Amino acid sequence: MIPNFRRNAIGAAVLSLASLAAMAQAQPQSVPQAQPAEAAAPALPEIAVTGNPLGASELIAPTTTLSGDRLLMRSESTLGETLNNLPGVSSSYFGPNASRPIIRGLDGDRIRILQNGGGAPDASSLSYDHAVPMDALVTERVEVLRGPSALQYGGSAVGGVVNVIDNRIPSEPINGFGGRADLGFSTGNKEKNGGVVLEGGNDRFALHVDAFNRDSKDVSVPIDLECSKPGRPWLARKICNSANEAHGGAVGGTLFFDRGWIGASASTYRGTYGTVAEDDVTIGMKSDRQAIEGEWRPGGFISSIHAKASHTNYRHTEYEGREAGTTFSNMSNDLRIEARHQKIGNFEGLVGFSSESSRFAADGAEAFAPHSRTRSNALFLYEELGTSWGRLSFGARTEKVRVTSLGYPEDPTVTRFAIGERTFNPHSAAVGALVNLTPQWQLTSNLAYTERAPKDYELLANGPHVATAAWEVGNPDLGKEKSTGFDVGAQWKSGANTARVNAYVTRFRNYIGLTASGRTLDEEGQVVTDPEATDTLAEYLYSGVRARFTGIEASGNLRLLGTDGFARLADASTLDLEWRGDVVRAKNLDTGEPLPRIAPFRAGATLAYGNGPWSARFGFDYNAAQRHVPSVGARETDSYTLWNASIAYRMKVQRANLTWYARLDNITNKLAYSPTSILTTTVYPNAPLPGRSLKVGLRVTF
Repeated sequence: MIPNFRRNAIGAAVLSLASLAAMAQAQPQSVPQAQPAEAAAPALPEIAVTGNPLGASELIAPTTTLSGDRLLMRSESTLGETLNNLPGVSSSYFGPNASRPIIRGLDGDRIRILQNGGGAPDASSLSYDHAVPMDALVTERVEVLRGPSALQYGGSAVGGVVNVIDNRIPSEPINGFGGRADLGFSTGNKEKNGGVVLEGGNDRFALHVDAFNRDSKDVSVPIDLECSKPGRPWLARKICNSANEAHGGAVGGTLFFDRGWIGASASTYRGTYGTVAEDDVTIGMKSDRQAIEGEWRPGGFISSIHAKASHTNYRHTEYEGREAGTTFSNMSNDLRIEARHQKIGNFEGLVGFSSESSRFAADGAEAFAPHSRTRSNALFLYEELGTSWGRLSFGARTEKVRVTSLGYPEDPTVTRFAIGERTFNPHSAAVGALVNLTPQWQLTSNLAYTERAPKDYELLANGPHVATAAWEVGNPDLGKEKSTGFDVGAQWKSGANTARVNAYVTRFRNYIGLTASGRTLDEEGQVVTDPEATDTLAEYLYSGVRARFTGIEASGNLRLLGTDGFARLADASTLDLEWRGDVVRAKNLDTGEPLPRIAPFRAGATLAYGNGPWSARFGFDYNAAQRHVPSVGARETDSYTLWNASIAYRMKVQRANLTWYARLDNITNKLAYSPTSILTTTVYPNAPLPGRSLKVGLRVTF
């Protein structure tokens, strides 16, 4: 039994998966035929699963996938920085240790972060300084879905979905034994990291084990910064309190039957890192997750039933020096069941049910939100119609969300938090189309209406929040956030040459955000009228406004030399130009002012060279100056260009494939500040982007 599965939804999941296993065992089982040892497994095209529940090879929604060498050469210590500068994706950058992805200008609870397609709750959307407890060292693939068309994931996916896939519960047989190991060292923060993934099995069972460790010091920057942390120089070219330690691992396994499979995994993550915003405050974080997953293929009208459930115990404590301060915890359960039906004419699709429950608590001097409980249940469907010219898709979702405030039971004298319960019924729907104009040209379009229930802190917050340097006040009377989004895209492909462009507009009714009230509060939450007073915070209120997001994102590849290029190089050498760019504008339609922390126009290009075992890359990422900022609570940023380069060499030693690589970031040691980071406003100039850093590493696969 998995501990703490106390909710009815999780109990139902256990029964559902047990039933799947029992039914699968009851089916006649054929004896698998032995494969010749020398037979090579056929190479299958990689299919994105996020927002693509039917496994189509051509996607209607704009999706980017990182895996293999692409993920290896981009990987950072945070999820946000790993994905930063993908088309339409930026980073919240709360220093080098905490960063969530921002998609098309939307962040927080408008971006859904998944683990293997299921919920992986933490507290990262609650506050910018809370890290996402996932690590690229043990990640197999990351899929980024841009736009609001992934209705099966709820209103919190209105901006997009990031799905981190680690294969901790193998869904396909693994014949034999294999894995990979990574070692790396970076000069900019003296980081040492390592990870290992081992997998083995046969046609009837598969086992997965992984582990990782990171240890880094304060990050080097091109400017002298003050630091009051004990044991540190008063002035140094380092971001004060930016060191980080993290380790974790997992074990999982799967049993395969003639018509299905069932598996389970248990994982853990531990991290200790500086918050950057305060010189002597560190966070000790832990996350333990247990998951079960299975599939049964009964045949007949219902072709498959897929179920997954997980339990996550997340907790982190903020330490002031060595003294424990505020503690945040989130105990959550997640259940998801999908039933896919056979084709009806040219229609195919699925229906599903999801259930989530969480119990949040914050205790300590900086507990700006009360204890609360959130429960949500949803029904959804997704259908596709195949045609001679492409595909049409349709999705719909209905939810029931209940948010309950439990006050502050640790100290009954604290009465600033509202007590009570709110119930919401969000409904969402989307349609999409894919048109094959020619073998080279393809058009896509998506239209979605999405409703999102307010989060517990948007309803109930009332306290000091250091990460935003504000006294945040929720509004218990907030209504649902409603939006309508439209996306149109074109894609061209001819051999190695590709181009893709997407344009979008999303209009919000009741866009929930923080707005300055103009008042200043003291440590007790009392209004301060003396302009000379110290130790005060500006008051910010959660309120709903009308808002509009518009943008364009584009990317592509141009083969310059080699096969399909303008000229030929010796042997099989190739030279490609990879290019990318995006721009987004976000406006508060009630005030006419821009919304804060929006990425400016960005462009980048990389020359990619390949010759046998050698590969090399050289390129830049340009960020324009950001002058479109609100008059209160944001800072303008200057333009900057960051240059980078990498080189890799691949070799084979017996059964092992070795990849040696080196990556040089911010070659010119440019001083730059992120326009999407709240630290650029609240602690300027103490949190610039990292300076020049050389990373060297080795990956071994076998």
